[in-house]
Amino acid sequence: MEIFADGQWLPLVFAGLMGLAMLVYAALDGYDLGVGLLLNGATGEEKDRMIASIGPFWDANETWLVLGVGLLLVAFPAAHGIILTNLYLPVAVMLAGLIMRGVSFDFRTKAHIAHKETWNFTFFAGSLLMALAQGYMLGSYILGFEQSWSACCFSGLVGLCLAAGYTLIGACWLLMKTEGALQRKAARWARLALYGTAGGILLVSAATPLVSARIFDKWFALPNFLFLAPIPLLTMGLVYLLHRSLKTQPRADDRGCWVPFMLTIGIYVLCFLGLAYSFYPYIVPGRMTIVEAASAPDSLMIILVGTLIVLPVLIGYTFLAYRIFHGKAGDLDYD
Repeated sequence: MEIFADGQWLPLVFAGLMGLAMLVYAALDGYDLGVGLLLNGATGEEKDRMIASIGPFWDANETWLVLGVGLLLVAFPAAHGIILTNLYLPVAVMLAGLIMRGVSFDFRTKAHIAHKETWNFTFFAGSLLMALAQGYMLGSYILGFEQSWSACCFSGLVGLCLAAGYTLIGACWLLMKTEGALQRKAARWARLALYGTAGGILLVSAATPLVSARIFDKWFALPNFLFLAPIPLLTMGLVYLLHRSLKTQPRADDRGCWVPFMLTIGIYVLCFLGLAYSFYPYIVPGRMTIVEAASAPDSLMIILVGTLIVLPVLIGYTFLAYRIFHGKAGDLDYD
């Protein structure tokens, strides 16, 4: 096949690896961002338990973002320049939020008790900045980096919806990792966040085909429409099942506390698949394809060797961390 000639399969492999890294990041770092977004609604003792629930994981979760951006830089340097140039300001805001979260995570425990709430708020503010900035970048990417007031408003709205999505998965994480009053709060938070998340899915799903005739044809031309119908139908089905599951949570015996979290992961995966299909074969929407933006095949082959060494280590470390610290969250100890 032509696609396998002259190393043209390598850009597709790297696009898949980059997409995988960003999907895993959205799910894993999404829940700890969500916990940060929920922090202001908890009591002092509950905040400590919420932070403890993400303590062993949150820093490692961000490694997947580094991997995704790193693959974009080394495998698709031309696209990296265009994307980062257009997203310079939201990226700067996201990095500011990242710094705020990192500093406040440690300082909230080590600082004087009178300053603890200040660092709790800083952790919340950093989480909010990161969620809004990432959503704004997603909205801008969907619109092909269009520069207009309407595009800015759309991107800002996507930012709010992504924050709702992170809040949802964060609340479902707390539902799985905590007990008592905090667990009941988490179930209530998740039910509320589900409405914003569902609204965001509808917004992006409606806007994506409208901004591009090519994407519209990919989804709605026959027979594609029939083949692709399972993606939105399954998404709606998972949203409904999540709604039903959250109505029964938490249970006295704690049975099924993990179900909402896994359903939310499923919704994330389906939404990602829909977006990936919409933009393929472009890496810069409407301007540059995956193959056009890729590095030389010889360079990609060398990079692939390194990636195949790093990726299993990252997967293994992630699995090991979650295996060791499974179960309900305990007290976070820095000693």
